[in-house]
Amino acid sequence: MGAPKIAVIGHVEHVTLGTVDTFPVAGDIVHFGSTRVFPGGGGGVAFAQLLESDAEVHLFTATGADEAGQWITSELRKTRAHIHCASREAGHPRVMVLIDGEGHRTIFVPEPPLQPAASDPLPWDLLPTFDAVYFTGADPGTARHARKARLLVSTARRGHVLAAGGVMADVLVGSLSDPRENAAFETYALPPKALVLTDGPRAMHVYCTDRAMTVEAPERASPVVGDYGAGDSFAAALTYFVSRGLAVEDAVRRAGPYGAAVLSHTCPLGGQTSLQLEALPS
Repeated sequence: MGAPKIAVIGHVEHVTLGTVDTFPVAGDIVHFGSTRVFPGGGGGVAFAQLLESDAEVHLFTATGADEAGQWITSELRKTRAHIHCASREAGHPRVMVLIDGEGHRTIFVPEPPLQPAASDPLPWDLLPTFDAVYFTGADPGTARHARKARLLVSTARRGHVLAAGGVMADVLVGSLSDPRENAAFETYALPPKALVLTDGPRAMHVYCTDRAMTVEAPERASPVVGDYGAGDSFAAALTYFVSRGLAVEDAVRRAGPYGAAVLSHTCPLGGQTSLQLEALPS
């Protein structure tokens, strides 16, 4: 099998990330360290991880008309990927991420992220030719477009969008610690073929209609330097491995180290490693 074609459909945020000794309380003056600005968010971080693979990568997203949106568009177009970007008259949301001394991230989101819509004049007709789509979108119409690919992987946080579009995912990915993502398999009106839930340093869980299993968690950095983007990097790697034909439990096992790899860096883009079928990150 040749290199897969994979699309990401969803948001890319203008992220300013920095470190703090402790999380601030009322009245504090907070000094950032190791500040970095980059295209982030769930779609942006997953997109960056997929760029570390041999896949032909496409991104369907939307950006604002202000300086932040123009910068995001420019940065995305510097990559080797095919960028399909809808323009919005609104400003692009600027997100702030704090990484505390224990490596935990706190995210400040001023407004909802900009998302592509099925009504945008983007090349949606390409999607039936794709091996996989990773979905973080908010429009049920784009979910229906995504379903035309051979495989659809989605963040569990967008389960309600899939349901509104009448779409069943091949794989939903979430975290047991996040109430927006940890719904039980049987609660989905349109259950996915597989539900994957991570659990920090503990075993990962895979639920299917006829079975449930656990997959040992990968080794991780100690201490954790930063956990922002670990789940998104894991989801991207999982999408890559199922697109290459691996069974979901094998794909979960192979994808785990890619999520763990970013824990040794404050910025996930600095920790993402080469994504390939033949080797795992060291």
